[in-house]
Amino acid sequence: MRILVVTVVHHPEDARILHRQIGALRDRGHHVVYAAPFSAREVRPRPDLEGIDLPRAVGRSRRTAVRAARTLLAQRGHEADLVLLHDPELLLTLPGTLRRWRRSGTGPVVVWDVHEDTAAALAMKRWVPGPLRPPLRLGVRAAERLAERHLRLLLAEDAYQERFRRTHPVVPNFTTAPTGAPEPPGTERVVYVGHLSRARGALDLIETARHLGPGLRVEVAGAADPDVRDALTAADRDGVLRWHGFLPNDRALALFPGALAGLSLLHDQPNYRHSRPTKVVEYMAHGVPVVTTPTPLAADMVEQHGCGLVVPYEDPRAAAEAIRRLSTDAILRHTAAQRGREAALTHFNWPDKAAEFTQWLETWVREETGTRRAGDAVRTRRPRLRPATGSPSPGPRPRSGRVG
Repeated sequence: MRILVVTVVHHPEDARILHRQIGALRDRGHHVVYAAPFSAREVRPRPDLEGIDLPRAVGRSRRTAVRAARTLLAQRGHEADLVLLHDPELLLTLPGTLRRWRRSGTGPVVVWDVHEDTAAALAMKRWVPGPLRPPLRLGVRAAERLAERHLRLLLAEDAYQERFRRTHPVVPNFTTAPTGAPEPPGTERVVYVGHLSRARGALDLIETARHLGPGLRVEVAGAADPDVRDALTAADRDGVLRWHGFLPNDRALALFPGALAGLSLLHDQPNYRHSRPTKVVEYMAHGVPVVTTPTPLAADMVEQHGCGLVVPYEDPRAAAEAIRRLSTDAILRHTAAQRGREAALTHFNWPDKAAEFTQWLETWVREETGTRRAGDAVRTRRPRLRPATGSPSPGPRPRSGRVG
C-alpha cells in the first residue's frame, strides 16, 4: 500500500506515529510518506523515509497549518491508497477534499487516529478563552460524529468508545520491551520522559527534585509548554535537575537503564482519567519502578502488577518520600522492576498489537477497492435508456456509494 501519514500538531519523532505505527507499516513492506512539522520542530526527516514539511499548529496559530495540509491532500492525497490523520484539526481539511475525491472515484481511504479526548483536552488549553470552551466542546463532539460517518477511526484507548456510536478498533499506546534483560534499577537516578506542562506535573517535578536534594539526580527529557520552560531552565541551571529538552524516543529510552524510578505526576484532569500514560508502560517494559499519581489506569497498572508506588496528586513531598523508599528498600525496588517488566511483556507489548494495526488498514483498503470495482462493474453493465419522443429525460444515474 501507499500510505500518507499527516500531522501538524505532534512532534515528527512522536513515538506512536513514527516509532510504532510507521515502523509497523514499513516492516510490512508498505510505502509511507510522512508529512509533519519538521522545520518548526528543528528536525529532519529520517533519511530512509520520504518526508514532507508542514507548518506547525500551535496555540491559536493553526490556520496556516490547516491550509497547508489541505493543499497537500489536494495535491498528493489521490496518490495514496490510505491517508492516516493524527490531529482533530485535520478534520477541517476534509469537507471539500472528500467531495472531490468521491466525484473522481480515485480517493484514498481516510483514517483518523484518535489520540485523546479532544473535548476534555480543551479545558486544559490555556490559550482557549474560558467562555469559548463550552461551545467548542459541543463543536468537537459534533465533528467527531460527522467524522464517524465518513471516515475510518482508530482509538488510542478503550474508553474513547463511549464518545462514538459504533465500535472502532483500539490501537493502544503500548511499547516495545527490550529483548534482553534490562539493567537492574540503581539508587541514584530518577527519570521522567514525556511532554512537560503544568497539568502533566512539570512544576511538581521541580519541587520533587528539590525535596530529594543532591543525593538523588532527576533527569527529565521532553518538550515543554511555554509557561513552564523558564522554571525548567532555571532548575537545570541551578542543578536541581537535568533537563535534556526534547529527545527522540530511542534516545529518551536510553536514559532508563539503571534508573531508580520513573515518574508520572499527572494532575487530576478529565483528559487523563481515561488514558493509560505511555511513559508508565515504557518504565515497566524497561524494568524501572514506577512512581505515579492516582490517574485511574496508571494506578490500576501499578497496584495490580506491584510495579511501583502511587502518590497523591500535586504532592511533591510524597513523591520524594516514595522515591527515597525505593532507594532504601532493595527488595521493593527489584521486585517492582521485575513485576513491571513481566506485566509489560505479557499485557502491554507493542509487537503483539503491530500486526493487528496494519491488518486493519490493509482490510479497509481491500474493502474500498472491492466496493469501487463492484460499482464500476454495475455502471458498465447498466444499459443506457433513451427517452421516448416527448417524454422527460431520465434523471442522473445514481453513483456507487463508498464505505466511509
